[in-house]
Amino acid sequence: MHYDYKKQLRSFGYAWKGIRSCVGKEQNLSFHLITTVCVVTAGWCFCITRGEWIAIVLCIGMVIAAELFNSAIERLVDFVSPQHHPVAGQVKDIAAGAVLVCALAAIVVGLIIFIPYLTRFFL
Repeated sequence: MHYDYKKQLRSFGYAWKGIRSCVGKEQNLSFHLITTVCVVTAGWCFCITRGEWIAIVLCIGMVIAAELFNSAIERLVDFVSPQHHPVAGQVKDIAAGAVLVCALAAIVVGLIIFIPYLTRFFL
């Protein structure tokens, strides 16, 4: 059995190409990436625990992946249905709602992790 490493590397290349096609062009993704830098900086400054880092990394991955899925769905809907159609609008709204659910969950996790550190810092 032969494993095709070149094919696997090309697959990673296509994935990076997809990410790059959104970075700097999708306003919400840019916001999430800026927020990521702030959260990682706060985690580093407060020396959060390994378990807290795991939760933060999973939340960051979840939100960014959701935003990339949303961007892909929006582009596909725009391609398939260039004229306004109520169902196309609903599909885009549902995808955006999924991002919102992920972001809200990440905010709750962030608050659970950082409120005790902020309380100790300011008191």
